[in-house]
Amino acid sequence: MSATLSPADAAAIVTARERFGIRLGLERMHRLLAELMHPERRYPAIHVVGTNAKSTTARTIEASLRVAGLRVGTYLSPHVVSFAERFRVDGEELELDIVLSPILDAVAVCDRDRPEPVTQFELLTAAGLNAFATHDVDVAVVEAGLGGRFDATNVLGADAVVVTNIALDHQEQLGTTRAAIAEEKLAVIREGATVVLGEPEWEGRARELGAGEVILAHTTDGLAAAAAEALTGRPVAGADAAAAALPGRRELVGDDPPEIWDGAHNPHAVAWLSGQLDLEERVLVLSILADKDVDEMLRLFSELGDVLVATSSANARALAAAELAARAADSGRFERVEAHEDPLEARGLGRELARARGSSLLVSGSLYLLQEFVDIRPRRVP
Repeated sequence: MSATLSPADAAAIVTARERFGIRLGLERMHRLLAELMHPERRYPAIHVVGTNAKSTTARTIEASLRVAGLRVGTYLSPHVVSFAERFRVDGEELELDIVLSPILDAVAVCDRDRPEPVTQFELLTAAGLNAFATHDVDVAVVEAGLGGRFDATNVLGADAVVVTNIALDHQEQLGTTRAAIAEEKLAVIREGATVVLGEPEWEGRARELGAGEVILAHTTDGLAAAAAEALTGRPVAGADAAAAALPGRRELVGDDPPEIWDGAHNPHAVAWLSGQLDLEERVLVLSILADKDVDEMLRLFSELGDVLVATSSANARALAAAELAARAADSGRFERVEAHEDPLEARGLGRELARARGSSLLVSGSLYLLQEFVDIRPRRVP
């Protein structure tokens, strides 16, 4: 039996797996789950795939199913505050050490048996699926990580699949067109599954892949309600929006100046965010990953504010603050552009500029940027 971990030891084990990188494929995951006696087969599942709003949709499904009286396990990614955000049972987060300890012996066996070790995301996914079996959930709501076909979550044989939307993102791994990306995400559909689509153009392909029923919905609430009803076989009452709130998604964290944190990380997400905010000019603090469509994101962000403080998260893919600032300045779309490599300093300058202008502050461009503020979040932002 695996030894009980301390929270610090659990975090160290997971963080150490970052060096193995992202390796799509299901062989390691199937081997690990077999060693764990296939916990994923002990409950029905709703699989949430798509480009944007997956976490919010999964949390909304969770809330709706709980209103219906079901015991729900929910697996999300990535996290903003702590790894515990990824594992939820009955609306409560499960601490990383609790979910990780029971699977470490199985992980060790798989690492010895396979030429490549279990990746960080595979480790976390297996921990979540095993925890749901341990807690005897009635249903699991599982958010995909990257794509679908070869994502570690594609081991469920889910009874219902939700496809939030398809946009250009992770093109190096998934393809350079929306159609190619859709093919990778829709590949999770099993024969007879109910498929809930946020975009009607994929209905024909979903049916070709064996969908038993295809339901179209146009909002997060609609997607969640359709998925919950498909799982339960009966109408499900909507849940309070507060029950599905997530860190880093239109999160109001201060009022002097008014300050919003949002992890919009690709053009589609920025465009959606723009539609949710009023038209006032605001100061922007941004970090953007280099593999995103940076120029298009800057164009869209410029519609939300004309003063930009560029910064950089600790993620290896993040643009340096100076490079992001140079690209913003070259665009000619911003009245003022500053650069601070340190995120806390960048946010501090942004707050000063917003106060001086009597405007609000938006911190955005990447969830990895918001992770940089974890140490100030418990005190709430001043």
